[in-house]
Amino acid sequence: MDVDTEALRWFQQVADGTTVTEVAELEQITQPGLSRALARLEREVGTPLLRRHGRVLRTTGAGRAFKRHVDRLLHELDDGLAAVEQLLDAETGAVGVAFERSMGTWLVPQLVAGFRSDHPQVRVLLHAGGGGGAAQVDGPVDVALSSRRPRDPGLRWARLLTEPLVLAVGSRSRLVDAGRIALADLAGEPLVGLRGPSPFRDASADLLASAGLAPDMAFEADDLATVQGFVAAGLGVAVVPASAVDGRCEVLGLTDPGATRDIGLVWSSARRMLPSAALFRDHVLAAAQRGHLAVPFR
Repeated sequence: MDVDTEALRWFQQVADGTTVTEVAELEQITQPGLSRALARLEREVGTPLLRRHGRVLRTTGAGRAFKRHVDRLLHELDDGLAAVEQLLDAETGAVGVAFERSMGTWLVPQLVAGFRSDHPQVRVLLHAGGGGGAAQVDGPVDVALSSRRPRDPGLRWARLLTEPLVLAVGSRSRLVDAGRIALADLAGEPLVGLRGPSPFRDASADLLASAGLAPDMAFEADDLATVQGFVAAGLGVAVVPASAVDGRCEVLGLTDPGATRDIGLVWSSARRMLPSAALFRDHVLAAAQRGHLAVPFR
């Protein structure tokens, strides 16, 4: 059964009392063409839907039963078309943004606030990355903020900023007055870090290994706030992003050349990006190019 949606709309109008002449004029179709379309619809349904009473067509019993379903169907169809149209409107659509949790307290709010200032009706749907990071761009996620460069050739990555890594130590640590320190000088110090897998856990483990330190952790936690709680309690030291410092620990600069992490924006080059998502991507890239993205450091 191949029902013409236009024929359903014409049937609906006639069933509501509009004459064939009026429907033909409104829809810019000839009266014979409209009559043929209605007759074809009746053949597809398998029974007469309209019956002539003088110069007016009225619904049969089957036509009245059929129209109730046609009304619901066309209502749902129109709602669906309106939803798609809204998505395709750059200023009223939505963008799905994934991010690593360590960026959720500073970079994400900074970007969303700037974007919503210019595009207040666009919905920003946030997806905090799991342990594996936020470099997955699929399904509801249009763009991702990630410190991990994707290996998938179908994904693009643009660097937004470089964030320094620092060493968090307790206020009674022997290192507290060092100011700046090389990681190699931490031999014998208990280490506190994130539980894997996570992009930052991997990056900090590589950094410690390059300094000749085994990345075995005395304590592991699920978030950087808890890591700093353990450090503040004197249970070890931790490499943390500068943006994560919350004031409970003393902070030392790191002299190691690799003590930074690049933060970038990831999006797919293999699928068409909806207009609102493209607006957000372009806003983020422009903010980075103008140097408007700043790492908070307490």
